[in-house]
Order: sequence, then structure tokens, then C-alpha cells
Amino acid sequence: MEITLRRVYDDPVPGERRILVERLWPRGLTKEKAAIDLWLKEVSPSQDLRRWFQHDPEKWIEFQERYRAELDQNPEGIARLREELAKGPVTFVYAASDPERNSARLLREYLLQT
Repeated sequence: MEITLRRVYDDPVPGERRILVERLWPRGLTKEKAAIDLWLKEVSPSQDLRRWFQHDPEKWIEFQERYRAELDQNPEGIARLREELAKGPVTFVYAASDPERNSARLLREYLLQT
């Protein structure tokens, strides 16, 4: 299972399949510029979790626990994502500015570990 991570604001790489794993559409970005092949918002953190976290580094450890718990309770969304992964390499695109502490990275880790 090959999953690359890239900010949605980065230019697409020719031939990559881009899956947006965000609950909200990224600000200031047109659909053409984003070049998204699939938007799977159902596997992103819930609105409540997003609002609580607000990309606060001090909340990162607890955010990971809470988001993993949400993923555990979302077998349909995970199954849908695994169907896409079975088709070949994908790129998860995300809007967060922190490349280390974001939900796309955690989602990738979750899929690789389960």
C-alpha cells in the first residue's frame, strides 16, 4: 500500500491520484487548481474534533487518540478508502500547514498499522 502525503496547495505530480482527506474544502483553492480525484471527507476528523484541536501542538497527543477512536468507529469510511488503495498508489492531500502534525499523516499511519 503506497500512500504519499502532500499539501493540497502544492502542484500536482503528473499521474498521481489525489485524495482529499479534509472535512472542509481548502480555502482559496479552485477545483481545477486542487486537481482532486476523490474527496473522502468521511474519513477526516469530525467537526467537533477539528474545532477542539485547532492545530494546537500541545493537543497533538490527545488528538491522535481521539482521531484513532473515530477511525475505529468508521468501518465504512475505512473500507471505502481501502478500496481506493487497492487500485494502486495514492496521494493524500491535506490543507494543514504543519507537515508533521496533521490528520492525513495520522490517517496514513492508521491504515498502515491496521
